[in-house]
Order: sequence, then structure tokens, then C-alpha cells
Amino acid sequence: MRLSIDTHCHSWYSGDGVSSPEELVAAAKRKGLHGFIITDHNTCDAYRYMVDHGIARPDGLPIDDFLIIPGVEVSTDEGHLICAGTMLPDLKGRPALEVVSQIHEAGGIAIPPHPFDAFRAGIRESVLETLPMDAIEVFNSAISFKKHNVHARDYAQRKGIPMTAGSDAHYHEAIGTAYTTVETEDFTVKGVLAALVKGDANRHEQYLTFSDKIRKTCNNWFRLRRKRTYV
Repeated sequence: MRLSIDTHCHSWYSGDGVSSPEELVAAAKRKGLHGFIITDHNTCDAYRYMVDHGIARPDGLPIDDFLIIPGVEVSTDEGHLICAGTMLPDLKGRPALEVVSQIHEAGGIAIPPHPFDAFRAGIRESVLETLPMDAIEVFNSAISFKKHNVHARDYAQRKGIPMTAGSDAHYHEAIGTAYTTVETEDFTVKGVLAALVKGDANRHEQYLTFSDKIRKTCNNWFRLRRKRTYV
């Protein structure tokens, strides 16, 4: 079974996201995705919301042939780090190595997003060398400069690290701009994670349009607006 999964996207529970979980799911389905990892900044509120509203299942199974994978993009002391497959407490500002350890203890996998991109808090190579990461994002649709994606891919190839691609969508229309395709007969959170770290996933790589990037930049400028929380 071939599954197309966006491994990096944000809802309005991120300070700079603007779309509801329902809008993300609807847009992803329209684009033919089979699921996505919800990676809001330093919060798992969107996943909790989706479980409570019947959009996601806590046992890791799909709903209506669509899979929501829990996750979070942690702002570590050295840069951003995606936890995929589980929920975490707020670890903002903690050392990256400590965050990876907690991800593994919780049963998730660790994926540095947009590494080398200093404009977007990418983890630098000197720190990457110390991390027992499970995969690395080598294509990010919203990267500051294309050379950072090239650098990430070259690094992953040199180190033999599994590679992922994600849209880094902060509003629903951008989801699925880039995604990762895995082969697995286990259409569950556990099955998709295992396929991602196996190292033979394929990638659909497409950059955000100029208007998409402008919209994302504007969202970042206004990220100090009151953040949504789900209790």
C-alpha cells in the first residue's frame, strides 16, 4: 500500500497558523493525501482537539481512510525539532539532545525540520552530529533558500539518514505542497512511522508559490496575536 503523508503542517493552534483542524483535513483529502503529521509549535492541542471531536483516534488507526499522526515541532535551545508519532509536554527551550531522548521514551521519532536554515531556526550541523535522529527533513516547501534543502539532502545521503519532505503549511491551502510517500501494509501510526525510518520513502517536492510565501510571512509578523488553546 502506497501512502502519501505530509510530515510537517500547522493548525491555528500554532501561534502563526490560521486554519482549523477540520480545514486541514478537508484540504488534505482534496489533494489526495492519506494523512498528515500535525506539528504545531510547542503544543499538541490540535491533536487533542481532533481526538475529542472524532477526527483522529488515540489508538493510531485511521478514520474514513485518513490518518492523523500526533506530533509537535519543538523549539529546542538549538533549533526546531519535530516529534512524530506521540505527544509531548511543552519542552520549549530545552536542549535538543534532551528532547530527542524524551521523544524516544514516549515512543515517537525525531526529525529535524529545515536544518541549516538559520532564518527559520534550523538546527546546525554541529548539533545534528550529536543527535540520534530517526530521519531528517530534506525538502521543506517554505524554506528560506533552496540551497538549505540541497544541503540537508546531501547531509542525509552522506550520513545514510532516512529522508522526509513536508509542506510546512501554516494554512490549509498549502498542505500537501510537499509530502512523503511510504510503502506499508500497516495503515496505522505505528506502521507509517516504521516505514519512514526504514529509509526507502519517496518524496513529492514542490515549493510554495510566491503568494503562499507572502501569506506565511504575514502570518509570522502577526504571530503575537492571542494564541488559541484547547482545554
